[in-house]
Amino acid sequence: MTITYVTGNHGKYISVKEKFSKHNIPIEFYNYDFEELNINDIEIISKNKAEKAYGILNQPCFVADSGFYVRNYPNNPGYPGAFAKRSGIADNVDKFLKVMENVTEREAFFLDCVTFYDGNEFYTFFGECEGTISYEKRGNHIAKAKSNLWYVFVPKNHNKTLAEMTDEERENRHDGHTSAYEEFINWYKNNYLTQKCLKKIK
Repeated sequence: MTITYVTGNHGKYISVKEKFSKHNIPIEFYNYDFEELNINDIEIISKNKAEKAYGILNQPCFVADSGFYVRNYPNNPGYPGAFAKRSGIADNVDKFLKVMENVTEREAFFLDCVTFYDGNEFYTFFGECEGTISYEKRGNHIAKAKSNLWYVFVPKNHNKTLAEMTDEERENRHDGHTSAYEEFINWYKNNYLTQKCLKKIK
């Protein structure tokens, strides 16, 4: 049963498609850039986008959002959160590093939120990855990179940025991260599809 991933970021789609393929779940890509709510809450933003996406496609679909939280961001701890893209930090990494150059405690984390909407119910899943900010950009261009922040984010218990890691290293990293996509895939495969099949049988 094919479902549609709605995003304006093709790199995210490539990465996510690989995850779904491992579970034999086909997904389609619908390219759309949302105008996001001006609030710092990725769950509310994600549900709003999922509802808009369903309104466009009129079929079950899912969206994904990421927040990036820098614990000691100068004069604004926890920034940018859900504003990573709109603040320009995700695109202008050089400027971000300049802001952070005198910060010695550089802990940060990604918080991902995936929302699936079937026209009746919202189903939301979360994932988190902790790490630190490097002092310079490191790594090669990666088509599947979800964000330019991959070039400056070093996962916990590692010394490479996400962009420096191989696919295998990213997949098997020991940083204690959780995946919103994996949570969603497991639920979708073991609960949602099962219920749909049972309804068809009845």
